[in-house]
Amino acid sequence: MSYQFEHKFFFWLLVAIPFFVLLFILLLRWKRKTIKRIGDARLVNELIKSFSPRLFTSKFVLLSLAFGAGVVGVTNLRKPGGADSVMRTGIDVVIALDVSKSMLAVDLEPNRLERAKQMVSKLMDEMPDDRIGLVLFAGRAYLQMPLTNDHGAAKLFVSAASPDAITTQGTVIADALDMSNKAFNPKERRFKSVVLISDGEDHDINAVNKAEELAALGVMINTVGVGSPEGSQIIEPSTGEPKKDATGNVVISKLDENELKVISEKTNGTYVRLQSSDDAVAAIKKQLSQIDKKAYGDVSLMNFKTYYFWFAGFMFLLLFIESLLPERKKKINEEKA
Repeated sequence: MSYQFEHKFFFWLLVAIPFFVLLFILLLRWKRKTIKRIGDARLVNELIKSFSPRLFTSKFVLLSLAFGAGVVGVTNLRKPGGADSVMRTGIDVVIALDVSKSMLAVDLEPNRLERAKQMVSKLMDEMPDDRIGLVLFAGRAYLQMPLTNDHGAAKLFVSAASPDAITTQGTVIADALDMSNKAFNPKERRFKSVVLISDGEDHDINAVNKAEELAALGVMINTVGVGSPEGSQIIEPSTGEPKKDATGNVVISKLDENELKVISEKTNGTYVRLQSSDDAVAAIKKQLSQIDKKAYGDVSLMNFKTYYFWFAGFMFLLLFIESLLPERKKKINEEKA
């Protein structure tokens, strides 16, 4: 395998270098204008004769190069060790978790969202060889975590999920399914499943059509209904009071199972209402076991040879040279005297 940068995201910091150059040019222009405003050119030249523009520019170049080397070092250039990769068998599962405010209803204790997160954590424990991704959705859907074998990190993302994660409220299941599908490898038509967890209060009529599209791509969608058909109040976290509508009436959120059932049926999945986390996990695990397994390299357990220290060392060398480089010329006249 070839060389790769682990944290490519940090390359965007390099855009600061042109900004530094611009500031440096503006500083030089400001110095020239200031010198002209002082007055007598011969007097000014005599006062600043020890200043070296060349040395001043060299110090700036060294600092800019050191910054660039530091950025490349942070991206962590590395080369995988081919003999140390670990092969596993598993499937790819994206968990699409509804974090709309209706998930704060209390017909499940302590509320729907917390019970859903408990179930997701148990499901991950039952899927040690599978890659897990996480999509959070309400009025919009976001890929919170791409597919990974790092279930510890996945649990951290799940535990932190809340309605505050998405400012646009509502429940748009079609967007959640579309975002979940983008997390998969488009070249594969097997080994893929979505576990959609919601109270079903959908504000989008395209969810079933989107489910049919995913079924044609080989994606199984298992759905989990959270809540009760009778419904319950939604408790506002900021006030601890029941949520009210524009007319002052208490909002009652009810589980809508119909669409969730249709979505699972269209994709050869299963629907389960979340009452017991253990029962729900068992039902989903049984359905997922029907998906063929695949072998893949577990990058999280692969040894890498890293080269960041070369760039870090070069950066410190440049900083050391810059610190030794003076801005002023040697006072030759004084030495001759």
